[in-house]
Amino acid sequence: MASAAVVAAVAARAAQVAQSLTLPPHDGQVLSVVDMHTGGEPVRILISGLPQIRGSTLLTKRRYVSDSMDSVRCVLMWEPRGHRDMYGVLLVESELPEAHFGVLFMHNEGYSTMCGHAVIALARFAVDQKLVTEPTSPETQVNLHCPCGLVTAYVEYENGKTGRSRFHSVPAFVFATDVTIYIKEYGKVNIDVAYGGGFYAFVNSKRFGLDVCNSKTRDLVDAATAVTEAIKGKVKLHHPDSEDLAFLYGTIFTDGNDAYSAEPTANLCVFADAQVDRSPTGSGVTARIALQFQKGQIALNQMRTFKSGATNALFTGKAIKETKCGEFNAVIVEVAGNAYYTGASHFLIEKGDPLKNGFLLK
Repeated sequence: MASAAVVAAVAARAAQVAQSLTLPPHDGQVLSVVDMHTGGEPVRILISGLPQIRGSTLLTKRRYVSDSMDSVRCVLMWEPRGHRDMYGVLLVESELPEAHFGVLFMHNEGYSTMCGHAVIALARFAVDQKLVTEPTSPETQVNLHCPCGLVTAYVEYENGKTGRSRFHSVPAFVFATDVTIYIKEYGKVNIDVAYGGGFYAFVNSKRFGLDVCNSKTRDLVDAATAVTEAIKGKVKLHHPDSEDLAFLYGTIFTDGNDAYSAEPTANLCVFADAQVDRSPTGSGVTARIALQFQKGQIALNQMRTFKSGATNALFTGKAIKETKCGEFNAVIVEVAGNAYYTGASHFLIEKGDPLKNGFLLK
């Protein structure tokens, strides 16, 4: 199914659902969503109510939404309809002929370039909603155009039911290793920076006297945020494909278990405006695999299991092919996980509501 037809089909199905419900009296806009989660991390999919998005490419659409339609993100991500750690997606048309549809990712602060947990959920959603060609067993392929590039996902499909999803990343690479930053509370700290659709800083949480799985979330957030802020003043990021991709998305604390092991190794990602990923972080797993591969800690097609420090949810990841991304040696990484439905809602935006566009407590 072509990208434009997919977007139209989603809106048509949402309209059918809306007609079957009786909404309370209101005088404003209605936004309809389907909610899912992957490893505990929410994915709110807007299926109707989105105004027309202008732009000839996905990146220009992303800039247009950010500059001219950001209220949609605030309404869906922020209170009273969302919360500080809500995550969502907009389905849009793609200029790539091989893409089933384009995706814009959104969070408490803005718009990310890649999101693995959302890809895992969206792939299942697309097959369930028949937004791709006739599903095939044992897997159905879904091509998602993300701001970082084309991502190919594969969804288990047997007897009309969908299951686990896996995806192949855009080229993932290591940007820098053993970068020394200075943080007032902790002194000199060495960090690595790697790209898995977004740039992340990686550091062992023990350097801060913290346990990625057992310390208080607030303590982990404060330390990770300090790392992110210190790097922004120290490291000038660059991506060969587009400068739109050249920003630090967040900091990932690890348990330091980097050498290959059959035991799960833990991640906790703090991104955007101190937002905590409940999942092991799909693009973070991608970047961490690239880092481990470059350091000789993992081989091609050697599967590792990654555990969320927040929920104990599990993703698997492996480097499946070496490649290049501009001047960087890179790998294509496969990440897999399970997504589940949590609900569907119609949100009202009443004209007289002084808080209709949302708010966040800090």
